[in-house]
Amino acid sequence: MHATEVADRVHRLAHAHVNCYLIDDDDGVTLVDAGLPSMWDLMTDTLRRLGRGPGDVRALVLTHGHFDHVGFARRARVELDIPVLVHPEDGQLAAHPYSYKPQRNRLLYPLRHPRSLPVLGRMAAAGALSVRGIEDTAELVVGGALDVPGRPVPMYAPGHTGGHCILHLPERDTVISGDALVTLDPYTGATGPQIVASAATADTARAMESLQPVADTGASTVLTGHGEPWTDGADSAVAHARRVGEH
Repeated sequence: MHATEVADRVHRLAHAHVNCYLIDDDDGVTLVDAGLPSMWDLMTDTLRRLGRGPGDVRALVLTHGHFDHVGFARRARVELDIPVLVHPEDGQLAAHPYSYKPQRNRLLYPLRHPRSLPVLGRMAAAGALSVRGIEDTAELVVGGALDVPGRPVPMYAPGHTGGHCILHLPERDTVISGDALVTLDPYTGATGPQIVASAATADTARAMESLQPVADTGASTVLTGHGEPWTDGADSAVAHARRVGEH
């Protein structure tokens, strides 16, 4: 487990090839995604290192409702007494984070992509198979800055899931792309900017179309749900993902 500052007062919490983020601002902290259950201590330790405490966290914003993004969401809602925001199209998924139907059978994918086996194994060991969903969520409204620390701007980017959103931080020249664009695909083990494989994506054609909102941000830094930060600009990340295409 480790935490690093990857943009202006934006901290990446990384464990078992899963990322979530902490946005620090003068009026408190916003969490973006809730990773895996075992990442709770990393989150609280990072707050402490920044001179913060649980009472400084104002909200948890979910890019989408998959199990590896809602890992400690229920705990955060109860123990931190904060709202958990998710797009309405992913509300049911956040409550039942294993209930999605991908385009292809995800159980067969590791046989075709053996590089994924160590990645998926580490995720499983970190609690990926025992995530409890969260039903008590609030609506994530797109189209304007959220009234939470960091003022992220949600942008609708469906395909990976029906309600997937990215978060633009214009004052920090950064976009948190969630799984709309990743730099490590857990289901193939491939690195570099790309959409997530059809083994975990509802509609890959729609996911390819949703690369455009990432590019539209013009951000210099792209922070993904899986893999290392991309610092060569959103345009180049999207161009690379389009070359890779659907898989």
